[in-house]
Amino acid sequence: MAENHLKWYNKTLHHYLSNDEIKFIMQKSDWKAAFEIFHTWAWIAFAFAIVGFFPNPFTVIVSLFILGGKQLACAIILHDCSHESMFTSRKVNRLVGNWFGAYPILHDVDKYRPYHLQHHINTGLDDDPDVPLTTGYPTSRVSMLRKFLRDLFGPTGFKGNVAVLLMQLGVLKYALNGKAEWISLNGRNAVEVFTSAVKNLAGPVAANFILFLIFCAFGQPWLYLLWIGALLTTNNFSLRVRSIAEHSMVEDRTNPQKNTRTTYANFLERILFAPHHVNYHAEHHLCMGAPSYNLPAMHKLLLAKGFYTEGTMEKNYINIVKRAIVNNEPNLGV
Repeated sequence: MAENHLKWYNKTLHHYLSNDEIKFIMQKSDWKAAFEIFHTWAWIAFAFAIVGFFPNPFTVIVSLFILGGKQLACAIILHDCSHESMFTSRKVNRLVGNWFGAYPILHDVDKYRPYHLQHHINTGLDDDPDVPLTTGYPTSRVSMLRKFLRDLFGPTGFKGNVAVLLMQLGVLKYALNGKAEWISLNGRNAVEVFTSAVKNLAGPVAANFILFLIFCAFGQPWLYLLWIGALLTTNNFSLRVRSIAEHSMVEDRTNPQKNTRTTYANFLERILFAPHHVNYHAEHHLCMGAPSYNLPAMHKLLLAKGFYTEGTMEKNYINIVKRAIVNNEPNLGV
């Protein structure tokens, strides 16, 4: 099945787009990539600045939601650079993907890449590692409320980030689907375990320490707590809605043209759920090597050529959340 998926993507891409059009959407631009990075980190700076200059409960809440969305943007930078699709250089993709994407949110490009590739090879199939993230919807109002409250008040983030740290320590197998698979320490002495942990955590610790030092330089080290706070709370809310939008509640999760959704996003939705054009997700799966900044143009081509007569699309994220909730089904998706 997985091999058939890959063949379908290649055949369908060439069915809807000419060779020149494919060449166009595959074209990388270091300037466009640099702007994408600048855009995300400018928003991050703004989120900290509004609290630094105007510290009050309202600005803290606004900042936490912006930072949660932009931590998702860091994850998308990690994602795009793992595909080596942002910059023209493989080394630059790895360097930028780590320092401006993965490390600040405690991840690593080299660990993420092989895990994520399995999602593309097996999208919607039983071997897709991301299937657990997208099943269980639609669910009841009460169940969805519980999920959002767990996201926004910390339990989801605490559990998830402890798991990430254990992965970096080499105790858990790397996976982002909530399934914990312990790694046997048999045959590994304490020195080997410690050395591996230091190596794995060096980048994330360094990136976060640099962030902390920047706040110290401005005389407001406490602002770093906003970063940790968002990582534990609002980031998980953004991640959940984004995951639901991409692959949940589809007509046929084993059909490549029907198991991945593109969702239009307004200004606020782009801040919270759709950074770096990740909302053009059907386009990304159809051509996973295409730079994210070319996906809007690719979408226009596919739309004009009839791809979405069979493809899956939604007009906004509000509709996604509405579709993810059903009435009179209190026992679904708990």
